Amino acid sequence: MRCFTCCSSPSSISLFPSSYSLSLFSNPSFPASASVTKKKYPVLRAQYLDYKSTEPKLIDSMESGKEDSGLKRELYSVIEPYSSGFLKVSDLHTIYWEQSGNPDGHPVVFLHGGPGGGTSPTNRRFFDPEFYRIILFDQRGAGKSTPHACLKENTTWDLIDDIEKLREHLKIPEWQVFGGSWGSTLALAYSQSHPDKVTGLVLRGIFLLRKKEIDWFYEGGAAAIYPDAWEPFRDLIPENERECFINAYNKRLNCDDLETQYAAARAWTKWEMMTAHLIPNDDNIKKGDDDYFSLAFARIENHYFSNKGFFPSDSYLLDNIDKIRHIDATIVQGRYDVVCPMMSAWDVHKVWPEADFKIVKDAGHSANEPGIAAELVAANERLKNKIKGGR
Repeated sequence: MRCFTCCSSPSSISLFPSSYSLSLFSNPSFPASASVTKKKYPVLRAQYLDYKSTEPKLIDSMESGKEDSGLKRELYSVIEPYSSGFLKVSDLHTIYWEQSGNPDGHPVVFLHGGPGGGTSPTNRRFFDPEFYRIILFDQRGAGKSTPHACLKENTTWDLIDDIEKLREHLKIPEWQVFGGSWGSTLALAYSQSHPDKVTGLVLRGIFLLRKKEIDWFYEGGAAAIYPDAWEPFRDLIPENERECFINAYNKRLNCDDLETQYAAARAWTKWEMMTAHLIPNDDNIKKGDDDYFSLAFARIENHYFSNKGFFPSDSYLLDNIDKIRHIDATIVQGRYDVVCPMMSAWDVHKVWPEADFKIVKDAGHSANEPGIAAELVAANERLKNKIKGGR
């Protein structure tokens, strides 16, 4: 199998866009290497945020930030679902879903990361349970969905169809969409396919599934920052197969020997979990020791990455932003995100400057980092207030 991700050596992998213009910026402290498109828009809403305590503080912005004053930023209390079930979406696949919060509230669907990561109870805490009808579901092959770790009939377009089937099953006319990491990829793809069904978007840790993003994380780029975490991932693969780690892991994750699958899955998962937080999180890293979780996580991720996300072109999601430009959206991005580097969020921001863009200065990738969690809650609060104001 030809690998689409291994044409670049680590030294040639770049995190930075190639051309820049400062014509729309008034903040003199903004880096001279920043770029925007040549189109002129009345507002560029990028904000730089610093979270050095549990109470987030805005330290610099391109606007006054007054629209954010008074917004709740703390996670909501732990809640339990009021209903749950399984929806058969094909002859092969059945997906798990659940609802929590207000049964008569504004619907919001949570799209988990990975792909293959599944949902967890903490995902409910980003939303006001008195206002939102919170829908979580496990994508094909992940979490409680069956068959576990299954790659057949498992593509981005299958998942988009599943989201629609779930919306119709729950009799929801339209809903807010929330997704981080791979969830942001799926949220963009779903919204571009069904823009009339989306009332608002909250995106975190933008991942566009482009070749340079896969090269950065899986072909040696991020190893420059995490060499200690990279070496176990690298060393599982013999030297004569290291020209393409995506291919080498694909071979092992799909072989006939279950122990070989598990070993590859553990190495793949630990590499991501060790790099997902700015400050390493032991509980997150331990997920790599869970063979059940790791197998779905690694197999499904590798399957999607080997197949270029099943997108027709490398820039597909960027090329179709016009379809969703009218949707009220917020992008939250950790400055030091190694898994989904800020170049992708920045590229989306350049073609979609109407979306609020929140850069958390002291955070990495995970939605559970304090600064990112605070901005995600605030983004949902902002949309909540706009919906209330429009009633």
